[in-house]
Amino acid sequence: MREIAPDLAAHLDSGATTLCRCWSLTRRDGLVLGFTDHDRPLSFEDIVFATATALEAAEATAELGFAIGGGDVAGALAATGLNESDLSRGLYDDARLRIWLVNWMEPSQRILLDEGFVGEVRRGESGFTAEMRSFAKAFDEERGRLYLRSCSADLGDARCGIVLNTSAGVVAESDGRLALSTVELGGHGDGHFTGGRLVFTSGANAGFASEVKRHALEGAVAVFQLWQAAPVPIQAGDGFGVTPGCDKSFATCRARFGNAVNFRGFPHMPTSDFIIGGVRPGDGGSLFR
Repeated sequence: MREIAPDLAAHLDSGATTLCRCWSLTRRDGLVLGFTDHDRPLSFEDIVFATATALEAAEATAELGFAIGGGDVAGALAATGLNESDLSRGLYDDARLRIWLVNWMEPSQRILLDEGFVGEVRRGESGFTAEMRSFAKAFDEERGRLYLRSCSADLGDARCGIVLNTSAGVVAESDGRLALSTVELGGHGDGHFTGGRLVFTSGANAGFASEVKRHALEGAVAVFQLWQAAPVPIQAGDGFGVTPGCDKSFATCRARFGNAVNFRGFPHMPTSDFIIGGVRPGDGGSLFR
C-alpha cells in the first residue's frame, strides 16, 4: 500500500488542490531531463522540470504476477531537450522514467507515482508517444548463456577477446537512408563488414551507429546496406568508421579470426537431424573425425 506524507494528504483532503505532474528522463549516457505539465518551471531533487513541453500522460496500467504494466507519455517534438534526431538515434531507448504528482505551490509535497523504462517510441510529424514499461520487463529479457551452436559473445567484447580495428571511409554515393558506397574500403572482400558496426564520424549524422546488413563489392567500390535508417539524409562526403562482422559460427571464428579457443558456443551440439536420423553403420565412434 502506498503511503502519502501527512502534508500532501492534508492538501489532497482540502478540496482545492494545486497539483501537476512531473516527469524525469535519465538517458543511458547520464543526461537527465525534466518536464512538467504545469505552466511554470519546477525544481526538486536537483532536476529542473521545464514547462511548455506539451507533455501529457495516458492511463497507466498495473498487472498481476510478472506481466509488464505501464502506460504512455505523449508530447511535442518541439519540447525542450526532445527532438526528432535524438529520438531516431536511439538516445532515449531504455531511458529511466519517473513520474511524480506534485503540489506546485509547495514542491516538497509530492509523491512518486511510478518508475519504469522507455519502451517503444512512436513519432509523428510534430509529436511523439513514448511507451512506459514497468520493472517487470527485466523478466522478459534474455539472461545468462543459452545452449546454442552459435557464439554468444559479440565480436570484440571481453568474452571474445578479439581486438577490432576500425576502417575509415567517406561516402561517395547514397540513397540518403540505408544504402551507401565508398571507394576507400574496396580492398576488403565481399561480406567482410556484414554484421559489423558502422558509425558516422562527420556530417549531420555524426555519432549515429547502425549494424551493417550487407557488405559487397561492385568492382573497386564497397557497397553497404544498413539495418537502421539514418535520422538525417546521408550525404556524399560524410565520414564513417566500420568494424568487421561475424556470423557467430565456429568455422568463421576459426578460419577468419583464429579465435577458436575463445568460441562461446557449442559447435558440436547434435542437431535435430542427428536425433531423428537413426543408427547408421559405423556409429559409435567420434562424430567429428
